[in-house]
Amino acid sequence: MDSKSPVENLYSIEPALSSSSRRSNFSTHSRVSGGNSIREVNFGDLGSKPVRYGSRGADSETYSMSQREISDEDARLVHINDPVKTNERFEFAGNSIRTGKYSILTFLPRNLFEQFHRVAYIYFLVIAVLNQLPQLAVFGRGASIMPLAFVLLVTAVKDAYEDFRRHRSDRIENNRLASVLVNDQFQQKKWKNIQVGEVIKIHANETIPCDIVLLSTSDPTGVAYVQTINLDGESNLKTRYAKQETILKTPEKERVTGLIKCEKPNRNIYGFQANMEIDGKRLSLGPSNIILRGCELKNTAWAVGVVVYAGRETKAMLNNSGAPSKRSRLETHMNSEIIFLSLFLIALCTVVSVCAAVWLRRNRHKLDYLPFYRRKYFSEEEDDNEDYNYYGWGLEIFFTFLMSVIVFQIMIPISLYISMELVRVGQAYFMIRDSQMYDESSNSRFQCRALNINEDLGQIKYVFSDKTGTLTENKMEFRCASIWGVDYSGGKAISQDQEDGYYVQVDRKVLRPKMMVKTDPELLQLARNGKETKEGSHIHEFFLSLAACNTIVPLIVDTPDPTVKLIDYQGESPDEQALVYAAASYGFMLIERTSGHIVIDIQGERQRFNVLGLHEFDSDRKRMSVILGFPDKSVKVFVKGADTTMFSVIDRSINMNIIRSTEANLHSYSSSGLRTLVIGMRELSSSEFEEWHSAFEAASTAVMGRARLLRKVASNVENNLCILGASGIEDKLQQGVPEAIESLRTAGIKVWVLTGDKQETAISIGYSSKLLTTKMTQIIINSNSKESCRKSIEDAINMSKKLTTIPVTANDTGGISRAGLTPVALIIDGTSLVYILDSELEEKVGSCLF
Repeated sequence: MDSKSPVENLYSIEPALSSSSRRSNFSTHSRVSGGNSIREVNFGDLGSKPVRYGSRGADSETYSMSQREISDEDARLVHINDPVKTNERFEFAGNSIRTGKYSILTFLPRNLFEQFHRVAYIYFLVIAVLNQLPQLAVFGRGASIMPLAFVLLVTAVKDAYEDFRRHRSDRIENNRLASVLVNDQFQQKKWKNIQVGEVIKIHANETIPCDIVLLSTSDPTGVAYVQTINLDGESNLKTRYAKQETILKTPEKERVTGLIKCEKPNRNIYGFQANMEIDGKRLSLGPSNIILRGCELKNTAWAVGVVVYAGRETKAMLNNSGAPSKRSRLETHMNSEIIFLSLFLIALCTVVSVCAAVWLRRNRHKLDYLPFYRRKYFSEEEDDNEDYNYYGWGLEIFFTFLMSVIVFQIMIPISLYISMELVRVGQAYFMIRDSQMYDESSNSRFQCRALNINEDLGQIKYVFSDKTGTLTENKMEFRCASIWGVDYSGGKAISQDQEDGYYVQVDRKVLRPKMMVKTDPELLQLARNGKETKEGSHIHEFFLSLAACNTIVPLIVDTPDPTVKLIDYQGESPDEQALVYAAASYGFMLIERTSGHIVIDIQGERQRFNVLGLHEFDSDRKRMSVILGFPDKSVKVFVKGADTTMFSVIDRSINMNIIRSTEANLHSYSSSGLRTLVIGMRELSSSEFEEWHSAFEAASTAVMGRARLLRKVASNVENNLCILGASGIEDKLQQGVPEAIESLRTAGIKVWVLTGDKQETAISIGYSSKLLTTKMTQIIINSNSKESCRKSIEDAINMSKKLTTIPVTANDTGGISRAGLTPVALIIDGTSLVYILDSELEEKVGSCLF
């Protein structure tokens, strides 16, 4: 083994990397070219395997299963670039989709079947059938059918139009064009004709037509950025990767062949399990290697992949259950009422039939002569033994019962249903034309997609909402910072414009951040003074961690001025974007990022740091970390995360005053409604780094439990940290949110908001959104055990009953006074909510409080 230390060996590859760094030209991620300079850096002296991002192996537990052996009976075999052989054994589904509910042949029977789920329609049908019998006819035969036929026709026309729009959307989708590899050339092909096993090429801003395994991209390291807003509603970019063994293959120049053994189609959009055999190698594939139908390719010029799932077998379509048959609560209630009225009608007609039977029995000898009830023929030509319009005692009673049904049919008026259908159409018209529900920015109006549930809008009792991106704009803005216990939020922040903000010059061109951040004058001056002082050193480390501890990729954007370029920071998390823009505004501008190093311009001095490892954020640790190799050959780990987990890994044996000051500042930020993050770091010795690297390599290559092992490795290195500070980020409410929530509350609707923020932040957002008011009594449940949670809930129930007791008093006008009603707000933290949802406490809370 080489006598050099592992840390020293990191810098022995500097000459080999320099050419790549120069070629990248400071991350020329142009929107025109779509390329970027991310590449895998192989630290040969540290082992045979390259240092990788923890995220590539720790996406989820599902990813750790991707290397498990897949049995042939549970697998789908996909031959790359050979659709004929792929579909030879089993003909997989084509890429044509259908979301419509009906076809021309099935519309009439299926639509009638669905309409007759309304019990009243069956009742009206029975009445119409009875009116067709000569012995029972009360109304004209046609007149008895027309009302029911009209209702069925109106509903059928409405359903037909809704389904026509679905078929039209399907037709447009199926006839879209994609580049498919045919005879070693990419040719345009309709989406509906794409087959499993074919190789397709997607260009920037195009939608993925089917589920594909990524083979190569315009990026030399096989990275692609996709937007999954059509799948999960998130607009942030996600990263997907092609395998190193396939990124250099060009399908147009050389035939790409191989075999993919993947799991059968399933609905899990976050999991994928497969193996790929190519060039005699067997590679594991996971969720980071597949791009699903409906995603859009962003910031990448092109991407090439092989189709593994198509059409109705794609994960997106498997999660699409089709157009449901929706029924409102009013309609369900009317069904039960119709059943009750029908039973009452049957009972009433039975009484009439019994009375008729008694009358027939008593007057059986007079039936021959009674007016309007002659039983005998009196014509001489007729046979004396033949009765006239008489069917016998039993049938006479039965016909009496049926005639009674017709006579009493008005108990269930069909006009009610005709009126309801017309009212629904009118409601939809007025809702669509409502000018107050028109959005000018998107030029879109309110859409009524299902007329059957209009009335349910007035029956809503509860509204459940997420906060970020639903109530807020999801546009994070850096507001303040606490660095080494000092709060930099008291001064008046200044807003920098494009002329005064921080910028760097590269090849006689000016690079500026695309988004400017309001800066604190005092903090800005201290950041510019450098790290000669102790205070300056802490500020230097803080902003360096903001610029480095992330997965942001800088992209170069052209401007009308050819001498000025803008740096657009793209990433999965808007919080990270806000922090990187803040660091750039204070003179720590991230210019280039590869998988092996980053380049940061620090107050005009360009510095390069080797990225030795990255542990991305996960919901268990609630933090992320990056390990950097510095130019002076030192190695440091920078960590950022939620204060609930960060303070547990901070070394409290030193700088307790700094920790207390930071905690106080965090409480102040949270009470102001800001999102907070805590920053920490520590320097790693050679032995600590070597121990971490060995454990990281073992965890990254583990076949079973990879995610769990990587979390353990991250937790081992993320400890005994020195606190650097904390940040405060604002996520503004969308326009009209407070007014909307206040209107919902005024209407008696209970509103629940779920957020991952600190409790103080959540309460502050509650006040600003008018979810909480000063007149409300807050019931807060914070428990660390099931028993304490049970006691807190019992106390909350008792308090709620006392506060919501309404003393009924008569006023001067004869009305009722409800002044004694006290509004109550329930605030539950995440730990308590887990105890409630995982036990019998859920039913107690639901039945007593709500």
